[in-house]
Amino acid sequence: MNVLVACEFSGIVREAFIRQGHDAWSCDLLPSEIPGNHYQCSIVDVIDKNWDILIAFPPCTHLCSSGARWFKTKTAEQNLALEFVHFLASADEHSKIPMIALENPIGVLSTRWRKPDQIIQPWMFGHPETKATCLWLKNLPKLVPTDIVEGRIARVHHEPPSPQRWMNRSRTLSGIAEAMANQWG
Repeated sequence: MNVLVACEFSGIVREAFIRQGHDAWSCDLLPSEIPGNHYQCSIVDVIDKNWDILIAFPPCTHLCSSGARWFKTKTAEQNLALEFVHFLASADEHSKIPMIALENPIGVLSTRWRKPDQIIQPWMFGHPETKATCLWLKNLPKLVPTDIVEGRIARVHHEPPSPQRWMNRSRTLSGIAEAMANQWG
């Protein structure tokens, strides 16, 4: 299967699909942290290739509830972010990608677009922490928990200020990536 993982600089989800034998590529404006099949460019430049599935992690900076106190001052940025989400969500129409998953934290997508199909937590996939993560799905099943574990640490909430804070908070955890590859691949 040809897999496009959009807005992924880490390579974690891409590599999970590759381990399952798929031709998987990540795409981001940043270079990949894990060398491999990666397009360093805008998703617009590669979305029209022959993909079977799109898994997209649109930037949440202007969309997630943790930034709600700044929403009034960044209306234009939020509208652009929503347009980008709509572009990704409609890839089945403009780019003929039959299966689509979009991921984002709890935020304005639920009210300004539509409710998610599923909300998952890291502790459902082997990581003893919390981070409610929404999934919007087209022609894909909901993820089934693979390893429910104890522990409910809000690691990303307690990430100390640093230039890398946003990157550390945005990486997909390996247990979730493996579930995506195993269940959607």
